[in-house]
Amino acid sequence: MNDNHLLAAALAAAARGRRVFPLRPGSKLPALHGLRTCPGTDACADGHQGWEQRATTDPDIIHRCWSARTFNISLATGPSGLVVVDLDTRKSPSEVPPDGWNREGVVDGHDVFTAVCEQAGQPVPWETYAVSTARGGSHLYFTAPPGTQLRNTGGEAGTGLGWKVDTRAHGGYVVAAGSTTSDGPYTVTENTDPAELPGWLAKRLAPRPMVATTAAPVRVSARLPNYVDAAITGECERVAKAQPTNHTSVLFTASIALGQLLGARMLPATTAELALYEAAAQMVSGPCRCTEREVRRTITNGLRIGSNRPRATPAEQPAPVQAGLFEQRGAA
Repeated sequence: MNDNHLLAAALAAAARGRRVFPLRPGSKLPALHGLRTCPGTDACADGHQGWEQRATTDPDIIHRCWSARTFNISLATGPSGLVVVDLDTRKSPSEVPPDGWNREGVVDGHDVFTAVCEQAGQPVPWETYAVSTARGGSHLYFTAPPGTQLRNTGGEAGTGLGWKVDTRAHGGYVVAAGSTTSDGPYTVTENTDPAELPGWLAKRLAPRPMVATTAAPVRVSARLPNYVDAAITGECERVAKAQPTNHTSVLFTASIALGQLLGARMLPATTAELALYEAAAQMVSGPCRCTEREVRRTITNGLRIGSNRPRATPAEQPAPVQAGLFEQRGAA
């Protein structure tokens, strides 16, 4: 192996209880297979497992993985019990703070985070495990508060802290120290145990509850057919794992797919709505600017369009086509 330091760094992170998984060499993208290409073997023998589920502290698995290729290293923040505050820098000197942050002394995420702490009347919690990112930003590691499942935030969207400040918790990951991208290396700048996330910051980042739907609660008297359950699970997994740049298109496509089951009277409307709302919750509190209103509108429109194109039930489909569909793992 050409890069033993990556194996050593992955093992060191795991020894601290941080669940790791591989990123493509020189990249920030996961090196694991996706839902649509899942082979259904090994860790996925009982169903597809994403990077958050497959992240591990097992030294044997880490040895096998990082001995095969020079993968970069990522930490799954939620399973590792961490909240990471990501302080970013400007992409170019011409990038200026937006309204609300265009004040003297504010140049990047470090300044915004400092201002947020000052506005809260709290000291800036610099004294914690910290990593310098490839472009000169900082990752500040904190232990997650018990009893509250924090999600990702991005910028000022949702419960976000502000311009150039993101957070990664459940549903998120960060590139770990020891990794290198085309922009440069990730290096430890403060090698200490992560401090506890300050209580005021945990409260500030806590996801806002989604407004309850006005639809009547679902009372399912009989279990849904297996293929309907599989369709709901598959589409909701796609929504939950959608990248910020594809949130709307993935949610819209998933809503159309479940809408087809509505049109065929195989799925109650409220069941589909609630499942999609729950899967899309990370879009509202995540690193994009999705609003709850936009999410609800996308789901409503997708379900309406799909219901006008009813899906044929398995009994109505020609046998060869039906068999082909169910030979594909994860097919909706």
